[in-house]
Amino acid sequence: MTDLSCLVLNCTLKATPSESSSQLLGQQVLDAFRDLGVMGTIERVVDHDVRFGVSTDEGDGDGWPALRRKMLDADILVMVAPIWMGQPSSVAKVVLERLDAELSETDDEGRLLTFGKVAGVGVVGNEDGAHHVSAELFQGLNDVGFSLPPQAVTYWVGEAMQAVDYKDLDETPEKTVGTTEVLARHATHLARLLKESPYPAGD
Repeated sequence: MTDLSCLVLNCTLKATPSESSSQLLGQQVLDAFRDLGVMGTIERVVDHDVRFGVSTDEGDGDGWPALRRKMLDADILVMVAPIWMGQPSSVAKVVLERLDAELSETDDEGRLLTFGKVAGVGVVGNEDGAHHVSAELFQGLNDVGFSLPPQAVTYWVGEAMQAVDYKDLDETPEKTVGTTEVLARHATHLARLLKESPYPAGD
């Protein structure tokens, strides 16, 4: 058991209660963390009226500040996104844009508030593109201060130009189960190390 916590941000385009392959994968990621004693929650970003922008609070009922607070309270952030036209969803890109504000937020020793936090990625789609989507999310998350463990992505992609979704499968493919477990295990290990030995402050 650990005292670590995790937030999974589901960047599906579908609001609750619509079925979502991203929601399924995100819940499986959360379950894998719970098996390691890491408690957390999963949130659909579209349920929170997150505004366009690059600040920590865009005002006028912006839903990002509440999600941001959960992110800052967690040790691990996992973004789960569907593939659309070979790209991460527009919702995922909005999240990255909002995270850009973290470059201006520091603690008393001048470190970004995201330093010491670990990130991972989940991707689902019925066409190839998982590596491209994870690369975009990896770069954005790392750029704003998150640390990435080895093999920090789990994904499933169906056969090209077919209509089968992840949520429609009779059972989860063994390879996806394995990559989800590796993501959770490596992220938990890195988060524990960073909690015990934080990054040094700048000059």
